[in-house]
Amino acid sequence: MSATNGGSTRPVLITGGAGFIGSNLAHRLLQSGERVILFDDLSRPMVARNAEWLRRSHGDRVELCEADVRDATSITEACRGVSLVVHLAAQVAVTTSLRSPLDDFEINARGTLNVLEALRRQPAPPPLIFTSTNKVYGALPDVALREVGRRCEPTDARLLAHGISEARPLDFHSPYGCSKGAADQYVLDYARTFGLSAIALRMSCIYGLRQLGNEEQGWVAHFAIQARKGAPITIYGDGLQVRDVLFADDLVGAILVARAAMPRLRGTAFNLGGGPAHTVSLLELVDLLQEIGGRVPEIRFAPARPGDQRWYVSDLQRFKDATGWTPHVGIREGVTRLCAFLRDSAAGATA
Repeated sequence: MSATNGGSTRPVLITGGAGFIGSNLAHRLLQSGERVILFDDLSRPMVARNAEWLRRSHGDRVELCEADVRDATSITEACRGVSLVVHLAAQVAVTTSLRSPLDDFEINARGTLNVLEALRRQPAPPPLIFTSTNKVYGALPDVALREVGRRCEPTDARLLAHGISEARPLDFHSPYGCSKGAADQYVLDYARTFGLSAIALRMSCIYGLRQLGNEEQGWVAHFAIQARKGAPITIYGDGLQVRDVLFADDLVGAILVARAAMPRLRGTAFNLGGGPAHTVSLLELVDLLQEIGGRVPEIRFAPARPGDQRWYVSDLQRFKDATGWTPHVGIREGVTRLCAFLRDSAAGATA
């Protein structure tokens, strides 16, 4: 699967490579014998630990480039001579974008444009896989819902069975939705206008090992962390909100099969998540954490946040048809593995 240049294996560049998704992807690539460049400013708490773990595990096959995607010179240098760019670096929280819209724009929109320009200027640009978001579809206010037990679901049977497809009109809601949506459209247009081999993966809820979960982003891990500590969990809204959740190992698999299918996929956006078979509401996740951990988490309720999608499930058919990929890790298995990781990590930190 590796590309070569003059007989030597060219590395994969992962922006945001020390983060949750980046470190999982890097580990898989490094395990298969590839070289990886982690492009990361290490600004998020604890991501430096991920970089250290990768270097301890894989030695000099992993290189850390401590830099920011807003620095066009640094990203241009990092993109030279690589076999693939996976662009994960981003400001990831709607709430943060509401506090600092300009910073959100500079990181997500301008940062992505810096990556695209760095690739466009190369004589033989490597492929680009960009991680977009389901937030490009807005709050979905027109989707009629009903309450069923501890979740909500669409009244439309086809939507319930298949989820939201890429045919859904874009509707950027919140500064975060605008910045990621702009980046999404730039990626697709650079494929169309400049011929870059680039795709956008519009991701739903991703969770798994090495995730830093907090109230603003990474809610599955955040709930698990709070439950493990015996700390209260704040739910914004009534908790009936539903997402399709995708374990990080399955996402890494999707990225790798997309890479293998490039440039055939060029210029395409794909919805990517757990799909209709892997859905959970916030309240159902709390119930599952109680079953796994044996304690009842304290729940506090707060008003719903602006732009929150009450129900979102990805229609995976376009990506399945293009690559044959399907998710494998069920919710109970994935959450159990996440809880075990959190327990072992805490034990290691206090040993």
